[in-house]
Amino acid sequence: MSEAQAGNGPFLIGIDGGTESLRAGVFDTDGHPLAFAATPYGLSHPRPGWAEQDPEEWWSALVRSVRGAMEKAGVRAGDVAGISLDCTTCTVVALDERGRHLRPAIMWMDVRASEQARAIGESSHPARKYNGGGKGPVSAEWYPSKALWLKQREPDTYRQARHLVEYTDWLNWRLTGRWTANINTASIRAYYDRGEGGWPDGFYQEIGLGEVFDKLPGEVVDLGEPVGELAEEPAGELGLRPGTPVAQGGADAFVAQIGLGVVQPGKMALITGSSHVLVGQSDHATSGEGFFGAYTDAVVPGQYTVEGGQVSTGSVLKWFKDNFCDDVVREAEAKGVDPYDLLNERSSRLPVGSDGLIVNEYWQGNRTPYTDPEARGIMWGLSLHHGPAHVYKAIHEGVCYGTEHILRHMRAAGVQVNELVAAGGATNSRQWTQMHADVTGVPIALTEVGDAPVLGCAILAAAGAGIYPDVERAAEAMVHETEVLEPDQARHEEYRFYVDAYAETYPRMRDLIQAVARRVGERASDQ
Repeated sequence: MSEAQAGNGPFLIGIDGGTESLRAGVFDTDGHPLAFAATPYGLSHPRPGWAEQDPEEWWSALVRSVRGAMEKAGVRAGDVAGISLDCTTCTVVALDERGRHLRPAIMWMDVRASEQARAIGESSHPARKYNGGGKGPVSAEWYPSKALWLKQREPDTYRQARHLVEYTDWLNWRLTGRWTANINTASIRAYYDRGEGGWPDGFYQEIGLGEVFDKLPGEVVDLGEPVGELAEEPAGELGLRPGTPVAQGGADAFVAQIGLGVVQPGKMALITGSSHVLVGQSDHATSGEGFFGAYTDAVVPGQYTVEGGQVSTGSVLKWFKDNFCDDVVREAEAKGVDPYDLLNERSSRLPVGSDGLIVNEYWQGNRTPYTDPEARGIMWGLSLHHGPAHVYKAIHEGVCYGTEHILRHMRAAGVQVNELVAAGGATNSRQWTQMHADVTGVPIALTEVGDAPVLGCAILAAAGAGIYPDVERAAEAMVHETEVLEPDQARHEEYRFYVDAYAETYPRMRDLIQAVARRVGERASDQ
């Protein structure tokens, strides 16, 4: 039993509602973890491009995970000073007047609203500055696109919905009985801008959603501010004390940003997994082509948050391993090692640029800088000299090129990035992490707690409970950097040529790729 477990607290609970499971963690007030527990839930794809979940499974998973983490930590209910949560976004749930869902929740990855997104993108309203400075497409993932789809395609559900809210806001209501909107998801996915008066009424009127504000919570609350107290019934289910403070949370990636200590301009969180997310702070309200934001007050009041992302990163590596590396997998099983370790070892011998092989990692479209769901992966420069290790390394490099491509757009708009703070699957490979530093030319810091979203929620809980005066100081006390990987400047200069080639590839191929993607889509819809 650790010293923290042996003590009497206070302790904090962070809750991360992810795509496939809900994870809870118990932390002390210095940010050290005591225990974690995760509970999986279902994800259905009833049609191509659709993704749905049952909100009641969210709640069941929340109960099991919190109880599991508490039991593992040996922490008593009275020793928990506060809780907070993050969730996937934009994950929208339609509810009746009693808070019961009217249909399955529409997940963040669901792109059924592509037609509505294109229509919204025709607006020139100033609110659209968050989409690449007003020049970029509107994402089908965002709140107005999904709300408009419901209104047009399921009008009865839309009409009956008393509440049309985010996953995070529904869970906070279940915990406290109070309806609030968190400023994070309101800003990053629904165009809320406190600096311009809050909700852009004229924009919503223009796109045909003027009445949607009757379905949104009336109060928008900053991250780390108290939402309310844990109500008696949910407290009994969770095994916690009624009255425990519940602090406002937000979107998983942005709360992970807090869990990495990225709460001041100059740093950028690099959150890796199946996809990559880049989020960071700016001291001025910059917007521009190739990235989302800058969102006013979305993470820290008085600052602006910028966002970029790559849809397919780790998922492309997994695709390659699963489909083309049976011999490597068999060898790894025989040796009792991870197949990725064998692939990493073999690819490490290859030169920068994989002997002229370049990969654009757009297997599932592009989030930034193009916001193009019809984009597809490109691999070029192949010769008979190339083998599996070349392809594997070229995928690694292509993902890093994509990260640098986004950073170039941010730098062009005046966003300063002096350090990347990384978390997630890519950090399991020191080779790949170092490659990110070499390609971008930016040092990469690693932190003590790899589960940044759950720690971020614990930081918000600490601020909401008054243990620290604000989120910034809570993060300063609870996030601990363990190592910084400096870029190799010679490799960085060598990689510059390949990043340039990568950046030129998709614009030259876009028309042809989109034509093929539409042809394939038409054939699928006819079957």
